[in-house]
Amino acid sequence: MATSNSPYTEPNSDGAHDKDFKTDEHSKDQSLEHYRSDAKDHDLRTNQGVRIADNHNSLRAGERGPTIMEDFILREKINHFDHERIPERIVHARGAAAHGYFEAYDNAAQYSKAALFSEGGKKTPVFTRFSTVQGARGSNDTVRDVRGFAVKFYTEEGNWDLVGNDMPVFFMQDATKFPDFVHAVKPEPHNEIPQGQSAHDTFWDFVSLFPESAHMVLWVMSDRAFPRHFRNMEGFGVHSFRLIDKQGTSRFVKFHWKPLAGTCSLIWDEAQKLWGRDPDFNRRGMWEDIENGNFLEYELGIQVIEEADEHSFDFDILDATKLIPEEQVPVIPIGKMVLNRNPDNYFAETEQVAYSVGHVVPGIDFSNDPLLQGRLFSYLDTQMLRLSGPNFHEIPINRPVCPFHNNQRDAPHRQTINKGQASYEPNSIDDGWPKQTPADEEHGGYESYYERVEGHKIRARSDSFSDHYSQARLFWNSQTDVEKEHIIAAYTFELSKVKRPYIRERQIKEILPNIDVELARRVGENHGVEAPREPTAPEGELGKSSQEASEALSLMARLPGNIKYRKIAILVADGVDGEQVETLKSKLSEQGAQGMVIAPSMAPVRSMSGGSVVPDGMLNGLPSVTMDAVIVAGGEGSAQALAKSGLGLYYVQEAYKHLKAIAAIGQGETLLDAAGVPAGEDGIFLGDAIEAVFEPFAKALGEHRVWSRDSKANEMPA
Repeated sequence: MATSNSPYTEPNSDGAHDKDFKTDEHSKDQSLEHYRSDAKDHDLRTNQGVRIADNHNSLRAGERGPTIMEDFILREKINHFDHERIPERIVHARGAAAHGYFEAYDNAAQYSKAALFSEGGKKTPVFTRFSTVQGARGSNDTVRDVRGFAVKFYTEEGNWDLVGNDMPVFFMQDATKFPDFVHAVKPEPHNEIPQGQSAHDTFWDFVSLFPESAHMVLWVMSDRAFPRHFRNMEGFGVHSFRLIDKQGTSRFVKFHWKPLAGTCSLIWDEAQKLWGRDPDFNRRGMWEDIENGNFLEYELGIQVIEEADEHSFDFDILDATKLIPEEQVPVIPIGKMVLNRNPDNYFAETEQVAYSVGHVVPGIDFSNDPLLQGRLFSYLDTQMLRLSGPNFHEIPINRPVCPFHNNQRDAPHRQTINKGQASYEPNSIDDGWPKQTPADEEHGGYESYYERVEGHKIRARSDSFSDHYSQARLFWNSQTDVEKEHIIAAYTFELSKVKRPYIRERQIKEILPNIDVELARRVGENHGVEAPREPTAPEGELGKSSQEASEALSLMARLPGNIKYRKIAILVADGVDGEQVETLKSKLSEQGAQGMVIAPSMAPVRSMSGGSVVPDGMLNGLPSVTMDAVIVAGGEGSAQALAKSGLGLYYVQEAYKHLKAIAAIGQGETLLDAAGVPAGEDGIFLGDAIEAVFEPFAKALGEHRVWSRDSKANEMPA
């Protein structure tokens, strides 16, 4: 920074001067602290002082061409971003992972020559990591956030990493804006608040000024932002990739992970309460399920787009803010993943695993998606810093299962002791080894797809990327009425945390009407802001869609449909019908669910027959937010004791508020009466015997929640 007496007074583009060349009282007062800097009135410049003319587009070969390596502005920006945190990940710091395997289906080989797809039934080891984006390592599992869904395949040809999210689109189209987005969503720099949340000024300031984020923000405001369990979470590769078959034919693909257990989420209020009651809720659920033999299962599917059809959609398939509706291009299952083993050591495996979109094998290649192109640089760069150098591939969790030899030597933490004198290629000293591998079917050397690329070096975006709202409208129109109400509530809550009124107004007046005027009206009404009655964006940004709605975009399209893997609280106290408790646990187990006996304390409960029932947890230790449904067991003494307990009353009130199925057997109805839970409501099942309530109770639980109660739930005192 120039000092206050500097003669240098370079004018900026407006004819004025950058603030750092001015003399003012503040600079005089801070004359000994030149490192303090206020960006107000400054031009945007590189770290070397070069003014930046375009901070929204990376340099590429033609408007739809690949990003060019000479883009020093992109490289400096992302390089600095990747090195901002030591040592945890800048994004996806909070994660949990598991080992397993991928099994290919018979049809996979027709799309790719990759060895892991070569024959039906072939199994490949995997290590899969799920993570939040915004929070640090110590943040909560159940915050409103995107979830990372990263899979490392240890194939015989090398490691392939499919690094995606639980949402199929992203906030921006070009990687050069990724640091800006993460800076905006992370805790604010002046006070490091808030942790693990998007409900603050800098996030909403950025997205309200950045229309291409509107589609992704809508996903984050939906219930997809807090999955009930990792096993109920979809995964997406986000970008368009290429698959290359044995004949050398290239096809564009979108990758999908479909959970075989169905999709479902937490309720927002429930997710918030879990922050304090069980901040490790998702990771704990996966760990315990795997330990108990209840493995997580997903199908890998692909949407296939032939080269000739690349431009046949009303959006650009290289635009990461867009998805391809499944009605237009169906998802073809090509394999199944099973996660069946927990890590032995969190740090050695889950923390040190290094994923990269650049880790591919023959038969898998990239598109010119400008967000993907930037990620190809960023992941390697950030792993180099985070894991202390270029030898992170030698850490056991990152090592390929096939041999690897090259002429790379030395650097920190080198594990391999290289024999031989030659560390270069070609050489004759070591008989020419290691040698290049021909890129043919017999030898399998990697060869990038032979794509013709031509165009001017330019910082610009294709006109096909100008549509920012058509798919946000598609997503909105695809939601059920309940899901729409939850989205309205989410925007209302998030914007209530924004301190600057003009940011709230900008989101309500300039972004939301372009998605849906009723959405804008409702959110505006909740903030005392009158929203426009028609879209406000230019026609090009509004875009057009040939499809009004897509059933696949609603979480309710793939509800579990059964009670497998579900945890049901069985409430008991002294005087409970012990035989009934055992029968309930047995019937739940027969359908793959787990009955958890919950009592006032961990002391054995005396049954009405004189025996004892051993609790699995306490009312305040395993609260209703950690359970999927509640059954109040019979026994007059038990029901009376629970009805006199504040914790007992709160337990069923909270379960009701969170739309969970509730059953009371015999005298157990006493607790519901005392708690004010209305007996005639949907999802409330009463009966003198287990047989009278179990079947309808299980059916309601298979639908995950009793959605018909959604509008009434907040009337409960809980």
